[in-house]
Amino acid sequence: MNQSMDMVKTAYAALSDKKGEDVSIIDIRNVSVLADYFIIASGTNSNQVQAMVDNVEEELGKKGYVCRQVEGYQTANWILMDYGDIIVHVFDKENRLFYDLERIWRDGKTIAVEDLDTK
Repeated sequence: MNQSMDMVKTAYAALSDKKGEDVSIIDIRNVSVLADYFIIASGTNSNQVQAMVDNVEEELGKKGYVCRQVEGYQTANWILMDYGDIIVHVFDKENRLFYDLERIWRDGKTIAVEDLDTK
């Protein structure tokens, strides 16, 4: 398994552990040089959004992956975590609808959660 996909699986599991909602994984390798994958998730309130981000950081850290930068943690309406190969976006529901990253990055390939085991 490649490093990017290992990071995706770990981040997805960490978000799910904290009851992340509507988790999307977008393969942007053929669309952008920013990263290989975007992971987008929603939380119901700022405490949950921060808990989801904390769990992602902890679980990826256990595997030796270091977050390059975190933006938006204090306000917790959109937190961006840059891991180089993957970028994790955790939103509150209102801001996720407003920014609609899935529409902006629609040229990327959406990966079904069921397909994570086969990659």
